[in-house]
Amino acid sequence: MKYVMLLMGNLDDARCGEGPEAPSDQDFIDFDRELEEAGILRGGFGLTDPELGTTVTKASSDAAPVITAGPYAESREFVGGTIVIEVDDLDEALRWAARCPGAVGGRVEVRPMLEF
Repeated sequence: MKYVMLLMGNLDDARCGEGPEAPSDQDFIDFDRELEEAGILRGGFGLTDPELGTTVTKASSDAAPVITAGPYAESREFVGGTIVIEVDDLDEALRWAARCPGAVGGRVEVRPMLEF
């Protein structure tokens, strides 16, 4: 089954992205290599800083869209990237998520992937 690991950070947490506790780019490169060598990596990508995002909302399906620069203002949490793996079950996906550098100073949310 395929699982998506959502690498979550918090804008208020200095460990997420900066400081001695923060994982380095090399940590993520090494982790991706481990996933690849295990034969379970199916994709993924990192995202730029939330401040570079644009948010689109609509009150209803026929309403005009409201476009706002930056992330959704009510949340300090953001998605920093994703990793897609294919493993036998949730327990195995969680073991890999626990090894992910994104869990240091952030969190890794694991969800089964829907395939249509």
